Amino acid sequence: MSEDKAETPEARPETWAGFDVNEFQRQVIAEFRANNGKMSGMFEGWTLTVLTTVGARSGLRRESILGYLEFDGKGIVVASANGADKHPAWYHNIRRNPIVTVETGTDTYRAIAAIPPAQERDKLFDRVITEAPGYAGHQARTTREIPVVVLNRIGPEPGGERVKGMGDWIVEVHDWLREELGTLRTQVDRVIEGGADTVERTRPDLAQQMRAHCLSFCGALKRHHGGEDTAMFPMLARQFPALAPALAQLGEEHKEVARLQDDIQQLVDGFVPGESDPVRLRTDLEQLANQLESHFAYEEETIVTALNATAPAPEFG
Repeated sequence: MSEDKAETPEARPETWAGFDVNEFQRQVIAEFRANNGKMSGMFEGWTLTVLTTVGARSGLRRESILGYLEFDGKGIVVASANGADKHPAWYHNIRRNPIVTVETGTDTYRAIAAIPPAQERDKLFDRVITEAPGYAGHQARTTREIPVVVLNRIGPEPGGERVKGMGDWIVEVHDWLREELGTLRTQVDRVIEGGADTVERTRPDLAQQMRAHCLSFCGALKRHHGGEDTAMFPMLARQFPALAPALAQLGEEHKEVARLQDDIQQLVDGFVPGESDPVRLRTDLEQLANQLESHFAYEEETIVTALNATAPAPEFG
């Protein structure tokens, strides 16, 4: 695409004095769709996309015709507004709701729009102006830093297999933690069903098994949440500003979960068959289990799509 030969379809109002800019864009979009993305006239030879966002204020679907590049298999759009001093409306929309629809003429896909951090943005913008030098002129017209937006496809490429992402791996970690907590609850149930005297006489090691299992589970959960708080959540908040409130809520939930973990660890560490109350321990475990299940479900609903779009699952072994 040669952005240096004409204004982009996302033109400044003054460029089109005497014209209905919205009607002009509708006509360009209609031509784009009628001809599978191949344009005539002033946009002949351009690579364009129709980006559908959700209005930040209205909540309505908004369509924008934009210049489109592709780097390393990912779509790239630039919030240049031809060098205007304000970000275009579609950019504000993706900051509120990053889920978008991308039409390239030959392909239509859902994506999650990411805003790269400063250093990565600068590298991307250098690549952009190498491919489309006109964007350098847009940046020269304004003091604002023009954002570069990465469109991460949701789901597999056409005809391709779905690659497991970081979000899928997080779900697997959650499932393992669910199983570990379930095992701990089963151990406590055996204590309750067998009675304190039976446990003391026939299975004196059960309390020790319970302590070891609790230590393993609580340690794994603490490491998991610590990694999310210090690395994963800040990364997601930078790239997907719309997720920031939910990520803050998840961080607060981690504090409550940590408090429950400490209470349970103390109960298990101090458990003495024949003396301690296993029913109280089981009640506290049930409270932790219910709270964790709600937390895991909300976390999976909130961040899995973003994580899958931005990072592959880690490989071990």
